Amino acid sequence: MMISCSTQPLLSLEAKKDLASTGKLRAGMNLGNTLFTQKNNTGELQGVSVDLMQELAKRLDVPLEMVIYDEPGQVAEASAKGVWDVAILAIEQTRAKTLTFSPAMTEIEGGYVVHQNSSITRMEQVDAKGVKIAAPAGAGYELYLNNALKNAAIVRTKNFANSIEIFNLKQVDVLAGLKPNLMDAMTKFPEGKLLEGHFMIINHGLATPRGHNAGDEYLQNFVKELNESGFVARSIAKHQIKGLTAVKK
Repeated sequence: MMISCSTQPLLSLEAKKDLASTGKLRAGMNLGNTLFTQKNNTGELQGVSVDLMQELAKRLDVPLEMVIYDEPGQVAEASAKGVWDVAILAIEQTRAKTLTFSPAMTEIEGGYVVHQNSSITRMEQVDAKGVKIAAPAGAGYELYLNNALKNAAIVRTKNFANSIEIFNLKQVDVLAGLKPNLMDAMTKFPEGKLLEGHFMIINHGLATPRGHNAGDEYLQNFVKELNESGFVARSIAKHQIKGLTAVKK
């Protein structure tokens, strides 16, 4: 399936230097979010994130190097080390202190799973004193909950699998996650039930370390064009990703 774009934003030499200072595009790739990035049978990366980074490298006319991380928090933390140029991350106010984000490209619902015998039956009941919520440290929705919750406590885990583990051990009352991932994993917590609705809409965009103004401006126009052309929607359809929705512009 072809997913290329036609109209392209102008690329200045300064923008190219900002986005490919080493002569190649170093893309921070997060294996923790399978809605964007997966490995095929041969171990090669594929998915929406790969399509986007390949398109950006093509526009910059530079080779693509994928810098791989297991979790989104690791990608964000590594931004200060200058080891990647562009990454796809959830747009979040804490990260925005050190990263600049493009416009949103996608939408994903954040959801909750509770135990079958839980007295919590609605989203608004989760933020209560004594309630413990499992969420991977550094995930976009964990950072959101850290700012949004007034009463409930977050139990930060290593990753989503660790969240499931402590939920099944009944060390927490609630399991937070990307709703598509929760739905796919329901067989892993047979005594859990998914609450209706969502606690947030998670938007992802292209992130760069702050201070690259020309590169940031180029990415603003690049993502705007991708949104208008339907590039992201076609990539999602190509990889048959459920629960990930392209932003409509």
